[in-house]
Amino acid sequence: MRTILIMGPGGAGRTTVAAATALSGARSGQRTLVLSGDRTDTLGAVLGRPTGPEPVRAGEHLTAWRPDPASGFRDDLVALQERAASALDLLGAARLEPEEMTALPGAEELSLLRALRDAALSDAHDLVVVDLPPLDRGLDLLALPGELRRYLRRLLPPERQAARALRPVLGRLAGVPMPAEWLYEASARWDLELGAIEAVLADRGTHVRLVAEPTPAGADAVRTAGLGLALRGRRPERLLAARALPEREAGPGSWLAGPVAQQRKVLEEWQGGHDVRLVPHLGRDPRGPEDLERLDVPGPGEGTSTVEWPVADRLTEDGVLVWHIPLPGARRGELDLIRRGDELVLAAGRFRRIVPLPSALRRCTVAGASLREDELRVRFAPDPGLWPAGR
Repeated sequence: MRTILIMGPGGAGRTTVAAATALSGARSGQRTLVLSGDRTDTLGAVLGRPTGPEPVRAGEHLTAWRPDPASGFRDDLVALQERAASALDLLGAARLEPEEMTALPGAEELSLLRALRDAALSDAHDLVVVDLPPLDRGLDLLALPGELRRYLRRLLPPERQAARALRPVLGRLAGVPMPAEWLYEASARWDLELGAIEAVLADRGTHVRLVAEPTPAGADAVRTAGLGLALRGRRPERLLAARALPEREAGPGSWLAGPVAQQRKVLEEWQGGHDVRLVPHLGRDPRGPEDLERLDVPGPGEGTSTVEWPVADRLTEDGVLVWHIPLPGARRGELDLIRRGDELVLAAGRFRRIVPLPSALRRCTVAGASLREDELRVRFAPDPGLWPAGR
Protein backbone atom coordinates (compact mmCIF):
# COMPACT_ATOMS: atom_id res chain seq x y z
CA MET A 1 0.00 0.00 0.00
CA ARG A 2 1.13 3.52 -0.79
CA THR A 3 0.15 6.54 1.26
CA ILE A 4 0.04 10.19 0.28
CA LEU A 5 -0.30 12.78 3.04
CA ILE A 6 -1.73 16.07 1.77
CA MET A 7 -0.51 19.01 3.84
CA GLY A 8 -0.96 22.76 3.58
CA PRO A 9 -2.31 25.89 5.25
CA GLY A 10 -6.02 26.32 5.80
CA GLY A 11 -7.94 27.71 2.84
CA ALA A 12 -5.30 26.72 0.27
CA GLY A 13 -7.37 24.00 -1.40
CA ARG A 14 -5.87 21.09 0.53
CA THR A 15 -9.05 19.00 0.60
CA THR A 16 -9.67 19.66 -3.11
CA VAL A 17 -6.16 18.46 -3.98
CA ALA A 18 -6.62 15.38 -1.76
CA ALA A 19 -9.85 14.49 -3.57
CA ALA A 20 -8.26 15.11 -6.99
CA THR A 21 -5.21 13.01 -6.07
CA ALA A 22 -7.44 10.15 -4.91
CA LEU A 23 -9.55 10.38 -8.08
CA SER A 24 -6.40 10.26 -10.23
CA GLY A 25 -5.26 7.12 -8.41
CA ALA A 26 -8.67 5.48 -8.75
CA ARG A 27 -8.86 6.30 -12.47
CA SER A 28 -5.55 4.45 -12.93
CA GLY A 29 -7.15 1.30 -11.49
CA GLN A 30 -5.78 1.49 -7.95
CA ARG A 31 -8.11 0.67 -5.07
CA THR A 32 -8.06 4.08 -3.45
CA LEU A 33 -9.23 5.38 -0.07
CA VAL A 34 -9.37 9.08 0.73
CA LEU A 35 -9.47 10.02 4.43
CA SER A 36 -10.39 13.35 6.00
CA GLY A 37 -10.59 14.45 9.62
CA ASP A 38 -12.79 17.50 9.02
CA ARG A 39 -16.00 17.60 11.05
CA THR A 40 -17.76 19.42 8.20
CA ASP A 41 -18.18 17.48 4.98
CA THR A 42 -15.83 19.53 2.81
CA LEU A 43 -14.59 16.32 1.24
CA GLY A 44 -18.10 15.28 0.24
CA ALA A 45 -18.80 18.70 -1.25
CA VAL A 46 -15.70 18.43 -3.45
CA LEU A 47 -16.38 14.83 -4.49
CA GLY A 48 -20.05 15.56 -5.16
CA ARG A 49 -21.10 12.76 -2.80
CA PRO A 50 -21.72 12.97 0.98
CA THR A 51 -19.16 11.30 3.25
CA GLY A 52 -19.39 10.37 6.91
CA PRO A 53 -18.31 8.07 9.74
CA GLU A 54 -18.69 4.96 7.58
CA PRO A 55 -16.68 4.43 4.36
CA VAL A 56 -18.75 5.20 1.24
CA ARG A 57 -18.20 4.41 -2.40
CA ALA A 58 -17.36 7.66 -4.20
CA GLY A 59 -16.65 6.22 -7.63
CA GLU A 60 -15.07 3.27 -9.36
CA HIS A 61 -12.14 2.03 -7.23
CA LEU A 62 -12.66 5.05 -4.92
CA THR A 63 -13.78 5.03 -1.27
CA ALA A 64 -14.16 8.08 0.97
CA TRP A 65 -14.22 8.10 4.76
CA ARG A 66 -14.45 10.72 7.52
CA PRO A 67 -13.98 8.78 10.77
CA ASP A 68 -16.03 9.96 13.75
CA PRO A 69 -13.68 11.10 16.54
CA ALA A 70 -16.42 11.05 19.18
CA SER A 71 -17.14 7.35 18.69
CA GLY A 72 -13.56 6.21 19.23
CA PHE A 73 -13.15 8.57 22.18
CA ARG A 74 -16.27 7.18 23.88
CA ASP A 75 -15.15 3.58 23.37
CA ASP A 76 -11.72 4.28 24.87
CA LEU A 77 -13.08 6.15 27.87
CA VAL A 78 -15.73 3.50 28.61
CA ALA A 79 -13.06 0.78 28.46
CA LEU A 80 -10.77 2.79 30.75
CA GLN A 81 -13.57 3.23 33.31
CA GLU A 82 -14.26 -0.49 33.30
CA ARG A 83 -10.61 -1.39 33.84
CA ALA A 84 -10.22 1.21 36.62
CA ALA A 85 -13.54 0.37 38.30
CA SER A 86 -12.04 -0.57 41.67
CA ALA A 87 -9.97 2.63 41.87
CA LEU A 88 -12.95 4.77 40.90
CA ASP A 89 -15.17 3.06 43.47
CA LEU A 90 -12.52 3.58 46.14
CA LEU A 91 -12.46 7.30 45.35
CA GLY A 92 -16.25 7.50 45.21
CA ALA A 93 -16.07 8.84 41.65
CA ALA A 94 -19.22 8.97 39.54
CA ARG A 95 -18.73 7.31 36.19
CA LEU A 96 -19.48 9.02 32.91
CA GLU A 97 -22.19 7.58 30.71
CA PRO A 98 -21.37 7.07 26.99
CA GLU A 99 -24.07 9.49 25.84
CA GLU A 100 -22.60 12.37 27.88
CA MET A 101 -19.08 11.98 26.52
CA THR A 102 -17.91 14.42 23.85
CA ALA A 103 -14.62 14.30 21.97
CA LEU A 104 -11.87 16.48 23.43
CA PRO A 105 -9.45 18.61 21.35
CA GLY A 106 -7.01 16.31 19.62
CA ALA A 107 -9.52 13.47 19.23
CA GLU A 108 -9.84 14.22 15.50
CA GLU A 109 -6.11 13.69 14.97
CA LEU A 110 -6.07 10.40 16.87
CA SER A 111 -9.15 9.20 15.01
CA LEU A 112 -7.56 10.02 11.66
CA LEU A 113 -4.34 8.23 12.59
CA ARG A 114 -6.24 5.15 13.71
CA ALA A 115 -8.18 5.09 10.44
CA LEU A 116 -4.88 5.27 8.55
CA ARG A 117 -3.50 2.40 10.61
CA ASP A 118 -6.62 0.29 10.01
CA ALA A 119 -6.42 0.97 6.27
CA ALA A 120 -2.78 -0.11 6.21
CA LEU A 121 -3.55 -3.35 8.06
CA SER A 122 -6.67 -4.25 6.07
CA ASP A 123 -4.92 -4.92 2.73
CA ALA A 124 -8.07 -3.61 1.02
CA HIS A 125 -6.43 -0.59 -0.64
CA ASP A 126 -3.54 0.06 -2.99
CA LEU A 127 -3.46 3.78 -2.27
CA VAL A 128 -4.56 5.85 0.74
CA VAL A 129 -4.77 9.64 0.42
CA VAL A 130 -4.99 11.52 3.72
CA ASP A 131 -6.33 15.06 3.92
CA LEU A 132 -4.37 16.25 6.97
CA PRO A 133 -5.54 19.10 9.23
CA PRO A 134 -4.26 22.62 8.45
CA LEU A 135 -0.49 23.04 8.44
CA ASP A 136 0.43 23.57 12.11
CA ARG A 137 -1.91 20.82 13.32
CA GLY A 138 -0.83 18.57 10.46
CA LEU A 139 2.85 18.86 11.41
CA ASP A 140 1.99 18.16 15.06
CA LEU A 141 -0.01 15.12 13.98
CA LEU A 142 3.06 13.57 12.30
CA ALA A 143 4.97 13.90 15.57
CA LEU A 144 2.13 12.69 17.81
CA PRO A 145 2.62 8.87 17.73
CA GLY A 146 6.35 9.01 18.45
CA GLU A 147 5.96 11.55 21.25
CA LEU A 148 3.14 9.61 22.93
CA ARG A 149 5.17 6.38 22.77
CA ARG A 150 8.11 8.14 24.35
CA TYR A 151 5.95 9.49 27.20
CA LEU A 152 4.44 6.06 27.84
CA ARG A 153 7.81 4.36 27.99
CA ARG A 154 9.15 6.95 30.43
CA LEU A 155 6.09 6.82 32.69
CA LEU A 156 5.55 3.05 32.50
CA PRO A 157 8.80 1.39 31.38
CA PRO A 158 8.04 -2.03 29.84
CA GLU A 159 10.93 -3.68 31.72
CA ARG A 160 9.19 -3.01 35.04
CA GLN A 161 6.43 -5.44 34.10
CA ALA A 162 8.87 -8.26 34.80
CA ALA A 163 8.59 -7.46 38.50
CA ARG A 164 4.80 -7.61 38.65
CA ALA A 165 4.89 -10.54 41.07
CA LEU A 166 6.82 -8.34 43.52
CA ARG A 167 4.48 -5.35 43.31
CA PRO A 168 2.45 -6.21 46.45
CA VAL A 169 5.69 -6.52 48.45
CA LEU A 170 7.13 -3.33 46.95
CA GLY A 171 3.87 -1.54 47.72
CA ARG A 172 4.09 -2.48 51.40
CA LEU A 173 7.74 -1.43 51.56
CA ALA A 174 7.12 1.88 49.85
CA GLY A 175 3.90 2.56 51.69
CA VAL A 176 2.08 3.44 48.46
CA PRO A 177 0.15 1.22 46.05
CA MET A 178 1.99 0.03 42.97
CA PRO A 179 0.44 0.47 39.49
CA ALA A 180 -2.06 -2.27 38.73
CA GLU A 181 -1.30 -4.86 36.09
CA TRP A 182 -4.14 -3.59 33.89
CA LEU A 183 -2.29 -0.26 33.59
CA TYR A 184 0.79 -1.97 32.20
CA GLU A 185 -1.37 -4.03 29.86
CA ALA A 186 -3.11 -0.90 28.61
CA SER A 187 0.24 0.82 28.15
CA ALA A 188 1.57 -2.12 26.13
CA ARG A 189 -1.54 -2.09 23.95
CA TRP A 190 -1.27 1.65 23.35
CA ASP A 191 2.42 1.31 22.56
CA LEU A 192 1.64 -1.39 20.00
CA GLU A 193 -1.08 0.71 18.34
CA LEU A 194 1.06 3.84 18.27
CA GLY A 195 3.98 1.84 16.89
CA ALA A 196 1.84 0.61 14.00
CA ILE A 197 0.80 4.20 13.19
CA GLU A 198 4.38 5.43 13.46
CA ALA A 199 5.52 2.68 11.07
CA VAL A 200 2.99 3.78 8.44
CA LEU A 201 4.05 7.43 8.72
CA ALA A 202 7.76 6.56 8.51
CA ASP A 203 7.41 4.04 5.68
CA ARG A 204 9.27 4.81 2.45
CA GLY A 205 5.99 4.27 0.60
CA THR A 206 4.44 7.20 2.47
CA HIS A 207 4.79 10.49 0.59
CA VAL A 208 4.05 14.04 1.67
CA ARG A 209 2.56 16.58 -0.74
CA LEU A 210 2.43 20.26 0.06
CA VAL A 211 -0.42 22.45 -1.17
CA ALA A 212 -0.11 26.23 -1.12
CA GLU A 213 -1.17 29.20 -3.17
CA PRO A 214 1.76 30.92 -4.96
CA THR A 215 1.55 34.07 -2.84
CA PRO A 216 3.88 35.56 -0.19
CA ALA A 217 1.76 33.95 2.56
CA GLY A 218 1.94 30.63 0.72
CA ALA A 219 5.71 30.96 0.42
CA ASP A 220 5.98 31.47 4.20
CA ALA A 221 3.83 28.38 4.78
CA VAL A 222 6.01 26.28 2.48
CA ARG A 223 9.17 27.35 4.32
CA THR A 224 7.56 26.48 7.66
CA ALA A 225 6.37 23.11 6.38
CA GLY A 226 9.79 22.30 4.87
CA LEU A 227 11.55 22.89 8.18
CA GLY A 228 8.95 20.99 10.21
CA LEU A 229 9.12 18.02 7.86
CA ALA A 230 12.93 18.06 7.74
CA LEU A 231 13.07 17.73 11.51
CA ARG A 232 11.02 14.53 11.11
CA GLY A 233 13.38 13.23 8.39
CA ARG A 234 10.89 13.97 5.60
CA ARG A 235 10.60 16.27 2.59
CA PRO A 236 7.74 17.05 0.19
CA GLU A 237 7.45 14.69 -2.74
CA ARG A 238 5.72 17.46 -4.70
CA LEU A 239 4.62 21.02 -4.17
CA LEU A 240 1.24 21.80 -5.72
CA ALA A 241 0.71 25.48 -6.48
CA ALA A 242 -3.05 25.74 -5.96
CA ARG A 243 -5.37 28.20 -7.70
CA ALA A 244 -2.68 29.23 -10.18
CA LEU A 245 -3.80 32.21 -12.27
CA PRO A 246 -3.60 32.06 -16.09
CA GLU A 247 -0.65 34.13 -17.29
CA ARG A 248 -2.02 34.47 -20.82
CA GLU A 249 -4.86 36.63 -19.53
CA ALA A 250 -2.60 39.00 -17.54
CA GLY A 251 -1.87 41.47 -20.32
CA PRO A 252 -1.11 45.20 -19.85
CA GLY A 253 -3.94 46.97 -18.09
CA SER A 254 -5.48 43.75 -16.78
CA TRP A 255 -6.21 43.53 -13.07
CA LEU A 256 -4.47 40.15 -13.18
CA ALA A 257 -1.10 41.68 -14.09
CA GLY A 258 -0.09 42.39 -10.48
CA PRO A 259 -1.19 39.07 -8.94
CA VAL A 260 0.37 37.11 -11.83
CA ALA A 261 3.70 38.95 -11.43
CA GLN A 262 3.64 38.10 -7.72
CA GLN A 263 2.76 34.49 -8.54
CA ARG A 264 5.62 34.25 -11.02
CA LYS A 265 8.13 35.44 -8.43
CA VAL A 266 6.97 32.87 -5.87
CA LEU A 267 6.99 30.03 -8.42
CA GLU A 268 10.58 30.86 -9.40
CA GLU A 269 11.57 30.58 -5.75
CA TRP A 270 9.79 27.25 -5.35
CA GLN A 271 11.16 25.70 -8.52
CA GLY A 272 14.66 26.02 -7.13
CA GLY A 273 14.02 23.42 -4.47
CA HIS A 274 10.77 21.57 -5.23
CA ASP A 275 9.01 19.54 -7.90
CA VAL A 276 6.30 22.12 -8.56
CA ARG A 277 3.00 21.32 -10.29
CA LEU A 278 0.46 24.01 -11.12
CA VAL A 279 -3.17 23.43 -10.14
CA PRO A 280 -5.21 25.89 -12.22
CA HIS A 281 -7.81 28.28 -10.85
CA LEU A 282 -11.17 27.27 -12.34
CA GLY A 283 -12.81 30.57 -11.51
CA ARG A 284 -15.01 28.79 -8.97
CA ASP A 285 -14.78 26.16 -6.24
CA PRO A 286 -14.35 22.71 -7.85
CA ARG A 287 -17.34 20.43 -7.41
CA GLY A 288 -17.60 16.85 -8.63
CA PRO A 289 -15.38 14.49 -10.65
CA GLU A 290 -15.40 16.59 -13.84
CA ASP A 291 -13.99 19.66 -12.09
CA LEU A 292 -11.43 17.53 -10.24
CA GLU A 293 -10.21 16.05 -13.51
CA ARG A 294 -9.73 19.54 -14.93
CA LEU A 295 -7.28 20.30 -12.13
CA ASP A 296 -4.92 17.69 -13.64
CA VAL A 297 -3.46 16.69 -10.27
CA PRO A 298 -0.92 13.85 -10.73
CA GLY A 299 -1.32 10.47 -9.10
CA PRO A 300 1.38 8.90 -6.93
CA GLY A 301 4.91 9.34 -8.26
CA GLU A 302 8.05 7.27 -7.97
CA GLY A 303 10.01 9.63 -5.71
CA THR A 304 10.39 9.46 -1.96
CA SER A 305 9.74 11.75 0.97
CA THR A 306 12.31 10.07 3.20
CA VAL A 307 15.54 11.95 3.95
CA GLU A 308 18.67 10.23 5.26
CA TRP A 309 20.75 11.68 8.10
CA PRO A 310 24.20 10.21 7.31
CA VAL A 311 27.20 10.04 9.64
CA ALA A 312 30.45 10.89 7.85
CA ASP A 313 33.69 9.34 9.10
CA ARG A 314 36.26 12.17 9.39
CA LEU A 315 38.38 10.46 12.04
CA THR A 316 41.49 10.18 9.91
CA GLU A 317 41.39 13.77 8.64
CA ASP A 318 39.89 15.70 11.57
CA GLY A 319 39.47 13.20 14.40
CA VAL A 320 35.67 13.49 14.41
CA LEU A 321 32.49 11.90 13.14
CA VAL A 322 30.05 14.35 11.53
CA TRP A 323 26.28 13.87 11.65
CA HIS A 324 24.67 15.59 8.66
CA ILE A 325 21.07 16.70 9.32
CA PRO A 326 19.32 18.51 6.42
CA LEU A 327 17.28 21.46 7.75
CA PRO A 328 16.17 23.65 4.82
CA GLY A 329 14.99 27.04 5.98
CA ALA A 330 16.61 26.80 9.42
CA ARG A 331 18.12 29.94 10.93
CA ARG A 332 21.19 29.87 13.11
CA GLY A 333 19.66 31.95 15.89
CA GLU A 334 16.63 29.62 16.13
CA LEU A 335 18.62 26.39 16.50
CA ASP A 336 19.22 24.70 19.83
CA LEU A 337 21.03 21.42 20.58
CA ILE A 338 21.23 19.51 23.84
CA ARG A 339 22.96 16.15 24.31
CA ARG A 340 21.18 14.08 26.95
CA GLY A 341 22.54 10.58 27.41
CA ASP A 342 22.02 8.64 24.19
CA GLU A 343 19.61 11.24 22.78
CA LEU A 344 19.91 14.59 21.03
CA VAL A 345 17.32 17.27 21.76
CA LEU A 346 17.05 19.26 18.54
CA ALA A 347 15.01 22.47 18.26
CA ALA A 348 14.56 24.54 15.10
CA GLY A 349 12.19 27.49 15.33
CA ARG A 350 8.96 26.32 16.94
CA PHE A 351 9.74 22.68 16.17
CA ARG A 352 11.42 20.31 18.60
CA ARG A 353 12.36 16.67 18.41
CA ILE A 354 14.25 14.22 20.62
CA VAL A 355 16.14 11.70 18.50
CA PRO A 356 18.24 8.70 19.53
CA LEU A 357 21.89 8.93 18.56
CA PRO A 358 23.29 6.41 16.06
CA SER A 359 25.22 3.70 17.90
CA ALA A 360 28.69 4.99 16.92
CA LEU A 361 27.91 8.48 18.22
CA ARG A 362 26.80 7.22 21.62
CA ARG A 363 30.45 6.53 22.40
CA CYS A 364 31.42 10.10 21.55
CA THR A 365 31.21 13.58 23.01
CA VAL A 366 29.80 16.57 21.10
CA ALA A 367 32.67 18.63 19.70
CA GLY A 368 30.65 21.38 18.00
CA ALA A 369 28.03 22.11 15.37
CA SER A 370 27.54 24.40 12.38
CA LEU A 371 24.78 25.31 9.94
CA ARG A 372 25.89 25.38 6.31
CA GLU A 373 23.89 25.29 3.09
CA ASP A 374 20.65 24.33 4.86
CA GLU A 375 22.38 21.47 6.66
CA LEU A 376 23.18 21.10 10.34
CA ARG A 377 26.52 19.37 10.88
CA VAL A 378 27.13 18.08 14.38
CA ARG A 379 30.69 16.99 15.16
CA PHE A 380 31.38 14.15 17.60
CA ALA A 381 34.79 13.27 19.06
CA PRO A 382 35.44 9.69 20.26
CA ASP A 383 35.39 9.24 24.04
CA PRO A 384 38.64 7.38 24.85
CA GLY A 385 36.94 5.55 27.70
CA LEU A 386 34.24 4.15 25.45
CA TRP A 387 35.77 3.93 21.98
CA PRO A 388 36.95 0.46 20.86
CA ALA A 389 40.68 -0.08 21.32
CA GLY A 390 42.73 0.40 18.15
CA ARG A 391 39.99 2.40 16.33
